[in-house]
Amino acid sequence: MVDENDKPPRQLAASGVGGLDDILIGGFERRNLYLIEGMPGSGKTTLAMQFLIEGARLGETCLYISLSESEAELRRSAQSHGWALEGITILEVVPLEADPDQQQRLLHPSEVELGHTVDLITEAIETAKPDRVVIDALTELRLLAEDPFEYRRQILMLKRYFSRCDCTVLALDDLTDASPGLHLHSVVHGVLSLEARRMEYGAVRRRLSIVKLRGVNFRSGYHDYVIRTGGLEIYPSLVASDHRTDFPAEAQSSGVAALDSLLGGGLRRGTSTLLIGPSGVGKSTLAIQYALAAIEHGGRAAIFAFDESYRTAAERGSGLGLDLDGAQ
Repeated sequence: MVDENDKPPRQLAASGVGGLDDILIGGFERRNLYLIEGMPGSGKTTLAMQFLIEGARLGETCLYISLSESEAELRRSAQSHGWALEGITILEVVPLEADPDQQQRLLHPSEVELGHTVDLITEAIETAKPDRVVIDALTELRLLAEDPFEYRRQILMLKRYFSRCDCTVLALDDLTDASPGLHLHSVVHGVLSLEARRMEYGAVRRRLSIVKLRGVNFRSGYHDYVIRTGGLEIYPSLVASDHRTDFPAEAQSSGVAALDSLLGGGLRRGTSTLLIGPSGVGKSTLAIQYALAAIEHGGRAAIFAFDESYRTAAERGSGLGLDLDGAQ
Protein backbone atom coordinates (compact mmCIF):
# COMPACT_ATOMS: atom_id res chain seq x y z
CA MET A 1 0.00 0.00 0.00
CA VAL A 2 1.27 3.47 -0.92
CA ASP A 3 0.46 6.30 1.43
CA GLU A 4 -1.21 9.17 -0.43
CA ASN A 5 1.02 11.58 1.50
CA ASP A 6 4.14 9.84 0.12
CA LYS A 7 3.21 10.47 -3.52
CA PRO A 8 5.21 13.25 -5.24
CA PRO A 9 3.16 16.37 -6.03
CA ARG A 10 1.68 16.47 -9.52
CA GLN A 11 3.53 18.74 -11.92
CA LEU A 12 0.81 20.44 -13.91
CA ALA A 13 0.74 22.65 -16.99
CA ALA A 14 -2.14 25.13 -16.95
CA SER A 15 -4.19 24.85 -20.15
CA GLY A 16 -4.95 28.56 -20.58
CA VAL A 17 -8.53 27.62 -21.50
CA GLY A 18 -11.29 28.93 -19.26
CA GLY A 19 -12.94 26.01 -17.43
CA LEU A 20 -10.63 23.28 -18.74
CA ASP A 21 -8.28 23.18 -15.74
CA ASP A 22 -11.34 22.69 -13.52
CA ILE A 23 -12.32 19.65 -15.60
CA LEU A 24 -8.73 18.33 -15.52
CA ILE A 25 -8.53 18.94 -11.75
CA GLY A 26 -5.61 21.32 -12.10
CA GLY A 27 -4.28 21.03 -15.67
CA PHE A 28 -2.28 18.71 -17.92
CA GLU A 29 0.30 16.52 -16.19
CA ARG A 30 3.68 17.42 -17.60
CA ARG A 31 5.95 15.18 -19.71
CA ASN A 32 2.99 13.40 -21.28
CA LEU A 33 1.41 13.11 -24.71
CA TYR A 34 -2.26 14.06 -25.05
CA LEU A 35 -4.57 13.51 -28.00
CA ILE A 36 -7.04 16.30 -28.84
CA GLU A 37 -9.54 14.87 -31.32
CA GLY A 38 -12.52 16.35 -33.09
CA MET A 39 -13.94 17.03 -36.53
CA PRO A 40 -12.73 20.10 -38.48
CA GLY A 41 -14.19 23.28 -36.99
CA SER A 42 -14.54 21.94 -33.46
CA GLY A 43 -11.85 24.25 -32.04
CA LYS A 44 -8.78 22.01 -31.71
CA THR A 45 -6.32 24.54 -33.13
CA THR A 46 -7.77 27.33 -30.99
CA LEU A 47 -7.41 25.20 -27.85
CA ALA A 48 -3.84 24.32 -28.81
CA MET A 49 -2.94 27.98 -29.34
CA GLN A 50 -4.34 28.90 -25.94
CA PHE A 51 -2.24 26.14 -24.38
CA LEU A 52 0.93 27.55 -25.92
CA ILE A 53 0.03 31.18 -25.21
CA GLU A 54 -0.40 30.30 -21.54
CA GLY A 55 3.00 28.62 -21.55
CA ALA A 56 4.65 31.65 -23.18
CA ARG A 57 2.99 33.90 -20.60
CA LEU A 58 4.59 31.80 -17.86
CA GLY A 59 8.01 32.08 -19.49
CA GLU A 60 8.08 28.57 -20.96
CA THR A 61 9.50 27.65 -24.36
CA CYS A 62 6.70 26.74 -26.78
CA LEU A 63 6.79 25.08 -30.21
CA TYR A 64 3.93 24.73 -32.70
CA ILE A 65 4.60 22.06 -35.35
CA SER A 66 2.20 22.50 -38.26
CA LEU A 67 1.79 19.72 -40.80
CA SER A 68 -1.26 21.16 -42.54
CA GLU A 69 -1.38 24.96 -42.24
CA SER A 70 1.15 27.63 -43.08
CA GLU A 71 2.56 29.98 -40.48
CA ALA A 72 0.74 32.87 -42.17
CA GLU A 73 -2.59 31.04 -41.83
CA LEU A 74 -1.94 30.29 -38.17
CA ARG A 75 -1.02 33.89 -37.43
CA ARG A 76 -4.15 35.17 -39.21
CA SER A 77 -6.25 32.79 -37.15
CA ALA A 78 -4.54 33.98 -33.97
CA GLN A 79 -5.01 37.61 -34.97
CA SER A 80 -8.78 37.05 -35.26
CA HIS A 81 -8.72 36.28 -31.52
CA GLY A 82 -6.48 39.23 -30.71
CA TRP A 83 -3.34 37.09 -30.19
CA ALA A 84 0.15 37.88 -31.48
CA LEU A 85 1.72 34.45 -30.66
CA GLU A 86 4.76 36.18 -29.18
CA GLY A 87 7.29 33.75 -27.71
CA ILE A 88 5.92 30.81 -29.73
CA THR A 89 8.06 29.16 -32.43
CA ILE A 90 6.10 27.90 -35.43
CA LEU A 91 7.63 25.11 -37.49
CA GLU A 92 6.09 24.15 -40.81
CA VAL A 93 6.62 20.66 -42.18
CA VAL A 94 5.14 20.68 -45.69
CA PRO A 95 5.15 18.27 -48.67
CA LEU A 96 7.63 18.64 -51.51
CA GLU A 97 4.99 19.81 -53.97
CA ALA A 98 4.55 23.05 -52.02
CA ASP A 99 6.01 26.29 -53.33
CA PRO A 100 9.83 25.85 -53.38
CA ASP A 101 10.40 29.55 -52.65
CA GLN A 102 10.13 29.16 -48.87
CA GLN A 103 11.67 30.92 -45.93
CA GLN A 104 14.31 29.18 -43.81
CA ARG A 105 11.93 27.74 -41.25
CA LEU A 106 10.01 25.72 -43.85
CA LEU A 107 11.18 22.12 -43.82
CA HIS A 108 10.47 19.62 -46.59
CA PRO A 109 10.45 15.84 -46.23
CA SER A 110 12.80 14.43 -48.88
CA GLU A 111 10.16 11.77 -49.56
CA VAL A 112 6.57 11.37 -48.46
CA GLU A 113 7.81 9.06 -45.75
CA LEU A 114 6.85 9.04 -42.08
CA GLY A 115 10.22 8.24 -40.57
CA HIS A 116 11.92 11.22 -42.20
CA THR A 117 9.15 13.59 -41.10
CA VAL A 118 9.43 12.32 -37.53
CA ASP A 119 13.18 12.95 -37.70
CA LEU A 120 12.50 16.57 -38.68
CA ILE A 121 10.21 16.96 -35.67
CA THR A 122 12.75 15.51 -33.24
CA GLU A 123 15.53 17.67 -34.69
CA ALA A 124 13.40 20.79 -34.17
CA ILE A 125 12.76 19.78 -30.56
CA GLU A 126 16.46 19.16 -29.98
CA THR A 127 17.13 22.69 -31.21
CA ALA A 128 14.29 24.53 -29.44
CA LYS A 129 14.21 22.42 -26.24
CA PRO A 130 10.54 23.36 -25.68
CA ASP A 131 8.47 22.87 -22.54
CA ARG A 132 5.22 22.71 -24.52
CA VAL A 133 4.65 21.29 -28.00
CA VAL A 134 1.63 21.13 -30.31
CA ILE A 135 1.54 18.80 -33.33
CA ASP A 136 -1.13 19.79 -35.84
CA ALA A 137 -2.20 17.31 -37.08
CA LEU A 138 -1.62 13.58 -36.73
CA THR A 139 -3.81 13.07 -39.79
CA GLU A 140 -0.88 14.11 -41.97
CA LEU A 141 1.49 11.69 -40.23
CA ARG A 142 -1.04 8.93 -40.70
CA LEU A 143 -1.23 9.62 -44.44
CA LEU A 144 2.56 9.33 -44.69
CA ALA A 145 2.61 5.93 -42.98
CA GLU A 146 2.94 2.86 -45.15
CA ASP A 147 0.79 0.80 -42.81
CA PRO A 148 -0.95 1.11 -39.40
CA PHE A 149 1.81 -0.77 -37.58
CA GLU A 150 4.55 1.60 -38.75
CA TYR A 151 2.37 4.60 -37.83
CA ARG A 152 1.77 3.27 -34.32
CA ARG A 153 5.46 2.40 -33.90
CA GLN A 154 6.53 5.93 -34.82
CA ILE A 155 3.98 7.50 -32.45
CA LEU A 156 5.23 5.27 -29.61
CA MET A 157 8.76 6.37 -30.39
CA LEU A 158 7.71 10.01 -30.32
CA LYS A 159 5.92 9.51 -27.02
CA ARG A 160 9.06 8.11 -25.35
CA TYR A 161 11.16 10.85 -26.91
CA PHE A 162 8.86 13.63 -25.61
CA SER A 163 9.02 12.18 -22.11
CA ARG A 164 12.82 12.17 -22.15
CA CYS A 165 12.85 15.76 -23.40
CA ASP A 166 10.53 16.90 -20.61
CA CYS A 167 7.89 18.06 -23.13
CA THR A 168 4.16 18.31 -22.57
CA VAL A 169 2.59 17.62 -25.96
CA LEU A 170 -0.86 18.12 -27.46
CA ALA A 171 -1.34 16.16 -30.69
CA LEU A 172 -4.38 17.11 -32.77
CA ASP A 173 -6.42 14.65 -34.84
CA ASP A 174 -9.31 15.75 -37.06
CA LEU A 175 -10.88 12.25 -37.27
CA THR A 176 -11.22 12.42 -41.06
CA ASP A 177 -9.82 8.89 -41.34
CA ALA A 178 -11.66 6.36 -39.19
CA SER A 179 -9.73 3.35 -40.49
CA PRO A 180 -9.61 0.50 -37.97
CA GLY A 181 -6.33 -0.09 -36.16
CA LEU A 182 -5.20 3.52 -36.28
CA HIS A 183 -6.64 4.66 -32.97
CA LEU A 184 -4.07 5.95 -30.52
CA HIS A 185 -6.20 5.95 -27.35
CA SER A 186 -4.14 3.14 -25.83
CA VAL A 187 -0.86 4.92 -26.59
CA VAL A 188 -1.40 8.44 -25.30
CA HIS A 189 -1.70 9.56 -21.68
CA GLY A 190 -5.03 11.30 -22.18
CA VAL A 191 -7.71 11.90 -24.81
CA LEU A 192 -9.90 15.01 -25.06
CA SER A 193 -12.78 14.89 -27.51
CA LEU A 194 -14.26 18.08 -29.00
CA GLU A 195 -17.64 17.82 -30.65
CA ALA A 196 -19.64 20.31 -32.71
CA ARG A 197 -23.24 19.10 -32.96
CA ARG A 198 -25.30 20.67 -35.71
CA MET A 199 -28.82 20.82 -34.38
CA GLU A 200 -31.95 20.77 -36.54
CA TYR A 201 -32.84 24.16 -35.11
CA GLY A 202 -30.72 26.87 -33.53
CA ALA A 203 -26.97 27.33 -33.27
CA VAL A 204 -24.29 24.64 -33.30
CA ARG A 205 -23.85 23.08 -29.86
CA ARG A 206 -20.28 22.36 -28.88
CA ARG A 207 -19.26 20.03 -26.07
CA LEU A 208 -16.07 18.52 -24.68
CA SER A 209 -15.51 15.22 -22.91
CA ILE A 210 -12.48 13.51 -21.37
CA VAL A 211 -12.36 10.10 -23.00
CA LYS A 212 -9.31 9.00 -21.05
CA LEU A 213 -6.89 10.45 -18.50
CA ARG A 214 -4.41 7.95 -17.15
CA GLY A 215 -3.76 7.73 -13.41
CA VAL A 216 -5.66 10.82 -12.23
CA ASN A 217 -9.19 11.91 -11.49
CA PHE A 218 -11.15 14.27 -13.73
CA ARG A 219 -14.67 15.57 -14.22
CA SER A 220 -16.45 13.06 -16.43
CA GLY A 221 -19.42 13.68 -18.69
CA TYR A 222 -20.04 16.31 -21.33
CA HIS A 223 -19.07 19.94 -20.83
CA ASP A 224 -20.48 22.64 -23.11
CA TYR A 225 -18.14 25.19 -24.63
CA VAL A 226 -18.24 28.15 -27.00
CA ILE A 227 -15.69 29.63 -29.38
CA ARG A 228 -15.69 33.40 -29.28
CA THR A 229 -13.15 36.15 -29.86
CA GLY A 230 -10.46 35.35 -27.32
CA GLY A 231 -10.67 31.56 -27.62
CA LEU A 232 -12.58 28.66 -26.10
CA GLU A 233 -14.64 29.09 -22.95
CA ILE A 234 -15.69 25.79 -21.37
CA TYR A 235 -18.52 25.42 -18.88
CA PRO A 236 -17.87 22.39 -16.64
CA SER A 237 -21.00 20.33 -15.99
CA LEU A 238 -22.45 21.05 -12.58
CA VAL A 239 -22.45 18.44 -9.83
CA ALA A 240 -24.85 19.30 -7.01
CA SER A 241 -22.66 17.80 -4.29
CA ASP A 242 -19.83 20.19 -5.24
CA HIS A 243 -22.02 23.21 -4.49
CA ARG A 244 -23.77 22.11 -1.31
CA THR A 245 -24.14 24.88 1.26
CA ASP A 246 -25.82 25.13 4.65
CA PHE A 247 -28.82 27.41 4.96
CA PRO A 248 -31.73 27.79 7.39
CA ALA A 249 -34.81 25.82 6.37
CA GLU A 250 -37.05 28.82 6.88
CA ALA A 251 -40.19 29.84 5.01
CA GLN A 252 -39.85 32.17 2.04
CA SER A 253 -42.64 34.72 1.92
CA SER A 254 -44.46 35.62 -1.28
CA GLY A 255 -45.41 39.06 -0.02
CA VAL A 256 -49.06 38.00 -0.11
CA ALA A 257 -50.21 37.37 3.46
CA ALA A 258 -53.19 35.21 2.52
CA LEU A 259 -51.07 32.93 0.28
CA ASP A 260 -48.38 32.60 2.96
CA SER A 261 -51.09 31.60 5.44
CA LEU A 262 -52.35 28.88 3.07
CA LEU A 263 -48.80 27.54 2.74
CA GLY A 264 -48.08 27.52 6.46
CA GLY A 265 -45.91 30.60 6.36
CA GLY A 266 -44.57 30.32 2.79
CA LEU A 267 -42.51 28.04 0.62
CA ARG A 268 -39.60 26.36 2.40
CA ARG A 269 -36.08 27.27 1.30
CA GLY A 270 -34.25 24.49 -0.54
CA THR A 271 -37.42 23.16 -2.18
CA SER A 272 -38.76 23.38 -5.74
CA THR A 273 -42.31 24.40 -6.61
CA LEU A 274 -44.12 24.10 -9.93
CA LEU A 275 -46.74 26.71 -10.82
CA ILE A 276 -49.21 25.31 -13.34
CA GLY A 277 -52.33 26.67 -14.94
CA PRO A 278 -53.69 28.07 -18.22
CA SER A 279 -52.44 31.29 -19.75
CA GLY A 280 -53.50 34.42 -17.90
CA VAL A 281 -54.08 32.97 -14.43
CA GLY A 282 -51.07 34.80 -12.94
CA LYS A 283 -48.19 32.29 -12.85
CA SER A 284 -45.56 34.77 -14.00
CA THR A 285 -46.94 37.51 -11.75
CA LEU A 286 -46.77 35.27 -8.70
CA ALA A 287 -43.22 34.23 -9.57
CA ILE A 288 -42.18 37.88 -9.87
CA GLN A 289 -43.81 38.62 -6.50
CA TYR A 290 -41.74 35.88 -4.87
CA ALA A 291 -38.55 37.26 -6.45
CA LEU A 292 -39.25 40.81 -5.29
CA ALA A 293 -40.23 39.63 -1.80
CA ALA A 294 -36.90 37.79 -1.49
CA ILE A 295 -34.98 40.93 -2.49
CA GLU A 296 -37.02 43.05 -0.08
CA HIS A 297 -35.96 40.76 2.77
CA GLY A 298 -32.26 41.02 1.89
CA GLY A 299 -32.03 37.96 -0.34
CA ARG A 300 -31.14 37.52 -4.00
CA ALA A 301 -33.32 36.36 -6.89
CA ALA A 302 -32.85 35.28 -10.51
CA ILE A 303 -35.54 35.11 -13.20
CA PHE A 304 -34.94 33.03 -16.35
CA ALA A 305 -37.42 33.91 -19.09
CA PHE A 306 -37.76 31.64 -22.13
CA ASP A 307 -40.98 32.74 -23.81
CA GLU A 308 -40.68 36.53 -23.40
CA SER A 309 -37.94 39.14 -23.12
CA TYR A 310 -36.92 40.82 -19.89
CA ARG A 311 -38.30 44.12 -21.19
CA THR A 312 -41.76 42.57 -21.72
CA ALA A 313 -41.76 41.05 -18.23
CA ALA A 314 -40.60 44.32 -16.63
CA GLU A 315 -43.24 46.38 -18.40
CA ARG A 316 -45.98 43.91 -17.50
CA GLY A 317 -44.81 43.88 -13.88
CA SER A 318 -44.71 47.69 -13.80
CA GLY A 319 -48.36 47.78 -14.82
CA LEU A 320 -49.16 45.71 -11.71
CA GLY A 321 -46.98 47.80 -9.42
CA LEU A 322 -44.06 45.32 -9.47
CA ASP A 323 -40.85 47.26 -10.16
CA LEU A 324 -38.27 44.86 -11.60
CA ASP A 325 -35.98 47.64 -12.79
CA GLY A 326 -35.80 49.13 -9.31
CA ALA A 327 -35.02 45.83 -7.56
CA GLN A 328 -31.50 45.72 -6.11
